Amino acid sequence: MQFALVAFALFISSFAVLAEQITTQYGSLLGQKNNNSQIFSFKGIPFAAPPVGELRWQPPQPVRAWQGVRDATTFAPRAMQNPIYSDMQFRSQEVSEDSLYLNVWTPKTSQSAKLPVLLYFHGGGFIAGSGDEKRYDGASMAQKGIVVVTANYRLGVFGFFAHEGLSKQTDYHGSGNYGLMDQQAALKWVAENIQQFGGDPKRITIAGESAGSISVSALMVAPSAKPYIAGAIGESGSIVGPPLDPLTLKDAEQYGQKVATIALKDTPEQNVSVPEERIAALRRMPARTLLDKVTKGGFIYFKPNVDGAFFPESPDLLYANGAQAKVPLLLGDNSQEGGYQQIMVDGPPTVEHYLDKIKRLYPDDFKKVLGLYPGKNSAQVIASAQALASDRFMGIATYNWAYQNIKTNTAPSFYYFYDHIRPPMIGAKKALPANKPRGAVHSAEIEYALGNLDANPLYEWQDADYQVSEIMQQYFANFIKTGVPNGSDGAARALPLWPQFSQHKRMVLKAQPEVEDIGYLQERHAFHRRYFFEKAQLEKDSLNKIIEKSSAPQ
Repeated sequence: MQFALVAFALFISSFAVLAEQITTQYGSLLGQKNNNSQIFSFKGIPFAAPPVGELRWQPPQPVRAWQGVRDATTFAPRAMQNPIYSDMQFRSQEVSEDSLYLNVWTPKTSQSAKLPVLLYFHGGGFIAGSGDEKRYDGASMAQKGIVVVTANYRLGVFGFFAHEGLSKQTDYHGSGNYGLMDQQAALKWVAENIQQFGGDPKRITIAGESAGSISVSALMVAPSAKPYIAGAIGESGSIVGPPLDPLTLKDAEQYGQKVATIALKDTPEQNVSVPEERIAALRRMPARTLLDKVTKGGFIYFKPNVDGAFFPESPDLLYANGAQAKVPLLLGDNSQEGGYQQIMVDGPPTVEHYLDKIKRLYPDDFKKVLGLYPGKNSAQVIASAQALASDRFMGIATYNWAYQNIKTNTAPSFYYFYDHIRPPMIGAKKALPANKPRGAVHSAEIEYALGNLDANPLYEWQDADYQVSEIMQQYFANFIKTGVPNGSDGAARALPLWPQFSQHKRMVLKAQPEVEDIGYLQERHAFHRRYFFEKAQLEKDSLNKIIEKSSAPQ
């Protein structure tokens, strides 16, 4: 019997984790060490006070110190959100307004280790996602000698709701951007505490995908965040372009007024006109009730705004004036951020139908667009329509970030184009030819970049997938350690030399990576910058005329 118990204990220990305790400035944490990976993990660490009650729609407040040893072996709740994206595999057990927590993976807990740090922000359009998702697990990157942190932040109506009543309560006369402020608070917490986990507070690289990438570009120009950033990685998206470029404060407040009206409908306060009283009523509303009412009312998406605090000016101006953190930047987008069907919509990929759609989308510039995205036969139509859809979704913003950054930042920038097609899902029915991926879809690179293919059991991973993951992870790890993606880092395979973006070149990431000259992209993106600037100016002029007309004496 004794032998059986010992054998059982040995069996358990081969998979089990060992307790590990460290002390932060707020209190002690009990984490775990995985026997197989030799990586320590600390989960569900509070980095700010719970943003509930009167702290709803307030900048994050400091976390309170705790007594005793806090358990840090399970993930904390994820932020309030609806189940929107099917590819999100959460490990947290619930959603909650009390969600400002982060997670740490580290190969060493010695304060003298001084390892580089990766702080990764999840994607999800600012309305979904969590730092506990399987694809963001930090153990694999930690095995490369990096301390990895993922952090939650407020989403949707809780994270980006702006309103006149809130703006009147601040010394900067603005509101919204609470989710971005949460990220800044997490960054500050990491800078002040990461040495206890073996990290170097002076070597923090911030990174993210989609909304997380947009967040990274925003943090680079946020005065409160810049001092803590040593490097930045952006995967598909930025704050200086569509689709999530910031609103003006005025537009955000007007949107917020509509949201408040929907949320207060059928409540005793629905006819209250004083903005501050409406906010007080909304703060008393249960989080789930608020989210449900706003969602049913059609207000699903929320955007950052130029609030006067997190963004003292528009991000475009901040980059143009050289106000960003002067740090190395690695960024890029995927080959199928959007599908050709998004351009063709309701017809086949014929030359005639493509011409009709381009004329409808760009009535005054269709000849220019056809020159940049030609469609002389069906195959070319599909390729060009996909490229245009991808640019309109995330390509324009990502490229514009790189373009704006190098004009006022002498630190090196490196651009990539991710072009590896993810394998089919296990057990998936054979897709129709029109529905098969023709490139790397949006967000497909995450598991590869962070070394987490095995954490996602949904796909039929092949040898080529692991090869691409090894390449991409190695480039990213090199960059986090040195500010440059090149370098052997003791790896078995030598990587092709990645030139700087200033040389008008980018790295095409696939099983056999290669450098591509991107001179042809310059003309495309120059057109889009002009087009979207003029479009935004026309919309602004139109809105001003409406406001002037409505305020004129009758």
